[in-house]
Amino acid sequence: MRTGLRRGAVSAALLTLLAAVPACVSGRGAVATFAEGMPSAAAVSPGARAAVVPQAGDWTTYQHDAARSGFAPSATPPGRPKRLWSAALDGAVYGQPLVVGSRVLAATENNTLYALDASTGTVLWSRHVGEPARGADLPCGNIDPLGITGTPVYDPSTGILLAVAELSQGRHQLVGLDAATGEPLVSREVEPPKGQRLAHQQRGALALWNGRVQITYGGLFGDCSQYVGAVLSVPVTGTGPTLEYTVPTSREGGIWAPGGPVVDGDRLLVAVGNGASTDGPANYDGSDSVLALSGDLHRADFFAPADWADDNANDLDLGSLSPALVGRHVFIAGKHGIAYTLAADRLGGIGGQLAQAKACAAYGAAAVDRDTVYLPCDDGIAQFSVAVDGAIRPGWRVPLHGAGSPVVGGGAVWVVDYGRGQLYVLDPADGRVRDQVAVGPVPHFASPVLSGERVFLGTMHGVTAFSNG
Repeated sequence: MRTGLRRGAVSAALLTLLAAVPACVSGRGAVATFAEGMPSAAAVSPGARAAVVPQAGDWTTYQHDAARSGFAPSATPPGRPKRLWSAALDGAVYGQPLVVGSRVLAATENNTLYALDASTGTVLWSRHVGEPARGADLPCGNIDPLGITGTPVYDPSTGILLAVAELSQGRHQLVGLDAATGEPLVSREVEPPKGQRLAHQQRGALALWNGRVQITYGGLFGDCSQYVGAVLSVPVTGTGPTLEYTVPTSREGGIWAPGGPVVDGDRLLVAVGNGASTDGPANYDGSDSVLALSGDLHRADFFAPADWADDNANDLDLGSLSPALVGRHVFIAGKHGIAYTLAADRLGGIGGQLAQAKACAAYGAAAVDRDTVYLPCDDGIAQFSVAVDGAIRPGWRVPLHGAGSPVVGGGAVWVVDYGRGQLYVLDPADGRVRDQVAVGPVPHFASPVLSGERVFLGTMHGVTAFSNG
């Protein structure tokens, strides 16, 4: 791991330049851009933005909260979902849309951020933040163009919407906009510490923790070229040192699960994919693991399956799912199809799980309601419960062609079958399908957002809203 100072301080002249940039362009299809030639490090001074009081229906980060529970306490009991509107944007929306008050905030693979009216889908402002990377210029991958893939995060304390844009030539830029106007406030390079920047992809959702935005990196689809998984931590305001953690493997070890990092009190939990080592316990390289990182991004604890080296050799790692917090237990599953529970205060090291059970190849993020876990599988959605001693008890299972991250609210489980292009409403007691609605082409791992009486979903063409009853 390396920590150090990155460019983040900004002069008064630069702040004047930022203030002069047009804040927004209203109307569907009109897009404002970052200033031509804007320096790569820009920031807003702390305290320059007014704090915003969150509303009951707000969804400010992936899976609703910093623990990635996927539980929406303000969602109303579902009736028959009906399409309300569809907003055609300038690219696919891979991340979850966010909801702040009466606005939906979304980011596209064309590197444009939008604010939409939650009732009508009308574009209130839009901001293009740079040309995305083109597939022809990347060593591998399956998203073209490659722009903003990881779900952004909204900071109520500053009113800033933060996202990481992948730019031409494989550059990675943290951008922060005033969520009310689209005015650019933060612009800062956030390159992974090791490997070729062109080989890294920022897919995990961003997280807020201790006044900083947490950014994870993995590789492109195909695991090509030289990348090494990493976590970067940058002040929300854009000024100050960057903290870094790099997986201690020579190659791979991606931290790419769409759910991103999970905040557990004074620690950050991440899941790591397969690394270079396949030689057994003596050569453990920090991969195929759940890691607990301290505030300064030092590794404080870890768990790896006893057969982690075999997982590495066969691409059967834990890195495809973000850890889930179930009381004082951590629930984790990955590509191998085995679920584990860990003690949250002592992850257990190699082979130190409390319990394990057969599950499924899992991707994205689970939803958690008290002691019940709803797990997204490559072939469906599965329910499990976790006992006080950590024992895992399997429940119902519903077959799908590919489950996105489920969410829970209003007494129902909502999940997208991205293989069929359907949104399902399931009974949490037995998995019975209460209702379903066609959503059209959606990205892999697509996941709905619940806000009061509405449901929002990112699609291959923009954002679609449904009534929740």
